[in-house]
Amino acid sequence: MSLPLAPESDPYLLPIPTPDSPVVLPRWISPGNANPNGRYQEAVWPLGPLIDRPGASLIKIHWRNCPAPMTGQIKQVTWILLNGQLRPTYLQSRGIRARARGSANEMRETCYEWMRLGRWLYAAGVKDLRGCTDDHWIAYVTDRFCTNPTRRHAEETLSRLTDLWAFDQLCTQPIGVEQPPWEREGVDDYLPSAAPQDTGENTTEPLDPSVVSPLLMWAIRMVDDLSDDILAAWVERRRMQQLAATNPSSPAGLAALDDYLLPRLAAGTGLPTTEWRGKTVLAGTFIAATVGCSVNQVSGFRQRHELSTLQPGPCPLPVPVTGQINGRPWRAHLDFNEVTPLMRQLATAAMIVCLYLTGMRPQEVQGLRSGCCPDPEDGRHLIRSHHYKNVTDDDQHVSAGEEREVPWVAITPVVRAIRVLERMVPEGELLFSSAHHDFARGRQRGGALKNSSMNQRIEDFIAWINRETEFHGLQDQGVPQDPHGAIGLGRFRRTLAWHIARRPGGLIALAIQYGHMRTVLDARTSSGYGSRSRRGIHSVLDVETALAAADTAVRLRDRLAAGEKISGPAARRALTAAVQAPRFEGRTVTQKFAKQAADYLARDGLVLFDNPDASLICVFKRDNALCEPGPDATAPNQFDCRPGCGNAVRLDSHATELLEETDRINKLAALSPQPLARRLRIAAEQYRANADTHHATAQPAEDLS
Repeated sequence: MSLPLAPESDPYLLPIPTPDSPVVLPRWISPGNANPNGRYQEAVWPLGPLIDRPGASLIKIHWRNCPAPMTGQIKQVTWILLNGQLRPTYLQSRGIRARARGSANEMRETCYEWMRLGRWLYAAGVKDLRGCTDDHWIAYVTDRFCTNPTRRHAEETLSRLTDLWAFDQLCTQPIGVEQPPWEREGVDDYLPSAAPQDTGENTTEPLDPSVVSPLLMWAIRMVDDLSDDILAAWVERRRMQQLAATNPSSPAGLAALDDYLLPRLAAGTGLPTTEWRGKTVLAGTFIAATVGCSVNQVSGFRQRHELSTLQPGPCPLPVPVTGQINGRPWRAHLDFNEVTPLMRQLATAAMIVCLYLTGMRPQEVQGLRSGCCPDPEDGRHLIRSHHYKNVTDDDQHVSAGEEREVPWVAITPVVRAIRVLERMVPEGELLFSSAHHDFARGRQRGGALKNSSMNQRIEDFIAWINRETEFHGLQDQGVPQDPHGAIGLGRFRRTLAWHIARRPGGLIALAIQYGHMRTVLDARTSSGYGSRSRRGIHSVLDVETALAAADTAVRLRDRLAAGEKISGPAARRALTAAVQAPRFEGRTVTQKFAKQAADYLARDGLVLFDNPDASLICVFKRDNALCEPGPDATAPNQFDCRPGCGNAVRLDSHATELLEETDRINKLAALSPQPLARRLRIAAEQYRANADTHHATAQPAEDLS
């Protein structure tokens, strides 16, 4: 039998803090973390010393919402929460999700839950945490759960309330918080009886195809076709700014200024202007750098000639325009005033490419640094960087994340986007560094762009795209409003899986071959795209593919029940697959659901894949497939669907689609030059032949059963 440790010998016990105690003790602050700390007595506690992830907001705890009689008590336990850690013996009884220390955001949410309890107790006449009895605990959680939260959220709430008691025990002079009754009796009786669908990655709506196609197309266009012009203009603008700031006031400069502006003023052709505080004024920096005078001399010219109101005039930069849109130069010239917003749009375009075509989470993109994707010797680009989700060390949350054991695979558009970003930031710096992406003001801020800023930049980029489409007469290439609301960062990863599973070779921008991406994604080895092993983007893709296959099975059953006939060499297998297809309840990517989806897709020969581009359904069986899938593939290469494949089946509705496409192509051929028209008519005849074959061989489902 071991004797209990004396308080001074127990490494898990902390003393009562003093008014001048730091909010975060030095032992928990990583080397290089320069975020300001606070003092115990202050009304706002900064948690920046606990935050090392680029792009994370520097959150704080505000004590103004805590009832005054209990502020001292809740402050004491919160300080223990921030600077202590739960005993291993206690954690062993908490389950696999328990951690000795959580993230800064988790600890803040826990503190705010304690404040919420404090306000409830104060309203009930209890002004001391020691007066919180079992009846109070039960009444509080009953009120707390009256809005029917999910079971998972309710479990988190009970866990946070338990932490008030658990961390109080880690003080040398505990307050005396009573143990909640669910810790003695079990939590089941205190949780909602039903288990509504938890929130999760797959509940996020994918971007609408009409939105993501032009958005990605313009993002790639900015990176590939327009970036050289914009970056060259940015270099020239900065050169001119430096020159204008150092030009002295001289008689020669004044004479050059008059020679430049007076003829324009007399001819009424428009002077170079800029917007300043809502007014159109002379572009002092541009003019001073152009003619070799000082900015003060430009200001003096305005006063002498009483130029109080001006019409906007151009500030053309001496930079050649090489980029094109639809085969024509995209600008007659680049303007000094538009370079800063164009740099912002270019960076946003590169961000979209990285978010969408890597499968990374937003925080993983925010953590990318210059040099993360070096040029390889074998032609295969790999991205080496950090991941952050569920990274722990000895059961403690690691805010800085850790480098992935397996790098991401980067396809060509991503490599180009990274190269553009590397031209914007110094070597080794974050690709989305807040300081280097503040093009307008150049404020020296730490870390990466925050989620809110990145979200706003995406919305601004869409507005810019739609102005450009109007300017170039390309209204059909504009980005419409998404039916599910704003385009948040998390929707790109979700959309990637959705399009790979449901829109192979479809509406994704121009030359991006999602068949290639599917091939890379299905390499469940050390080269795994966007994840380690089968986790990460693989689980999202598996679930989305399984849901798509299940939806295809439902549609097949419904159409056959409505009287449609079926044809094709795999017709009998299709009927079996449709009958055996499960109905997935919910859409959340949990570990259990992801495993169910992977097991379902592994049923070789009994999974249905809709291919709207070929107007057929593929009953995928690896040995029969002509699309050359890999040895472990669980889905066809639908971008390479070939005639005569033993996995194909068609319904009457597919034959109708083929005939409609035949008519459309014939109408197009009638308006086309002869060589092109000949090829179009050959394609149309193939569509008609496929429809005729179906009508000649189709049978009702009952004849095949």
